[in-house]
This record gives sequence, C-alpha cells and structure tokens, in this order.
Amino acid sequence: MSRQKRRSSSAASSHDDADGEAELRSIYAALDARVAGLERNCQARTRCCRFQITGEHPLVTRAEARYMLKGVRASGRRAVSIRSDGACPLLKDDGRCSIYAFRPFGCRSHFCAAAGGMVARREIADLIQRLTALDEKEGGDGPRSLPEAVAAGEREATSRRRRDR
Repeated sequence: MSRQKRRSSSAASSHDDADGEAELRSIYAALDARVAGLERNCQARTRCCRFQITGEHPLVTRAEARYMLKGVRASGRRAVSIRSDGACPLLKDDGRCSIYAFRPFGCRSHFCAAAGGMVARREIADLIQRLTALDEKEGGDGPRSLPEAVAAGEREATSRRRRDR
C-alpha cells in the first residue's frame, strides 16, 4: 500500500474513531444521568474491582476498550498488565481507578452486588441497544470480560501503529 493510501486510510479511521467515541460518550452521559437518580452504594470502595474475589467482570465492547486505552494513555501509563491478585488491571496502587472518567458501561452501571447491584435492565435497555449497535458498527464481536477486552485493545493498537508507519 502506498504511503498516500495509508494516510487516507488512517485519516478515515481517525474520523470513524471520533464518531464512535462521540456516540460512546453520549451513551455514557445518558447512563450517568440515570444512575445519578438511583440509590447506589458505591463510594470508590473498589470491592467490585477485585474480580477474583467477586467472581464477576464487567463486560466491555471493542469501542469501550479503545476508549479505556485512551484513558490509560491519559493517565501516563503506556501499557496494562494483568494483575497477579486478579484485580482490575486498571486499579492504581492506592486501589483507585486509574481511568475513572473513561470507565466502561459495566462499571458505570454497577455490575457488582457490593455497589448495589446492576441497574435494572429495563432502565438501561435502550442504552445497551445503542452500545450493541456501536460495537457492530466498529466491527466488534460482542462484549468480552474487561481483562480480555483490554488485552485485545492493546493488540489492536499495536497492530495499528505498525500499519501506520
């Protein structure tokens, strides 16, 4: 592929990424507004983020994984490593989320019982449909557990960087 075609392809991809990110941020804003009106028990306790303890993982789509990795870069980290204690790989040493503003739908909707349990599906079904449609548009193959999605997102980003050189 010529350098010119690579640049055109890269520019189109960047535009699509921006559109996807705008839709994702819109979904998150709507979810955050709905959750704000519900009684929740999450006060940055991070119990839900201890996947090995809870046996639960939030599910993450391809677009969300990309957005989360943007948050990783914004936090100053270059890569994400799976933790030996089974906790979320995005927790900082102090136990707080390193990408809180970039956290996925599952974390925002309190997937874990310690935070009050998942928001009732009837309250967010339309947002789940929008997230599913965005995943399909982005070429995703459905949600994955957070650690799997982050690893896949990092592989995709590495492949993109190599291709764009």
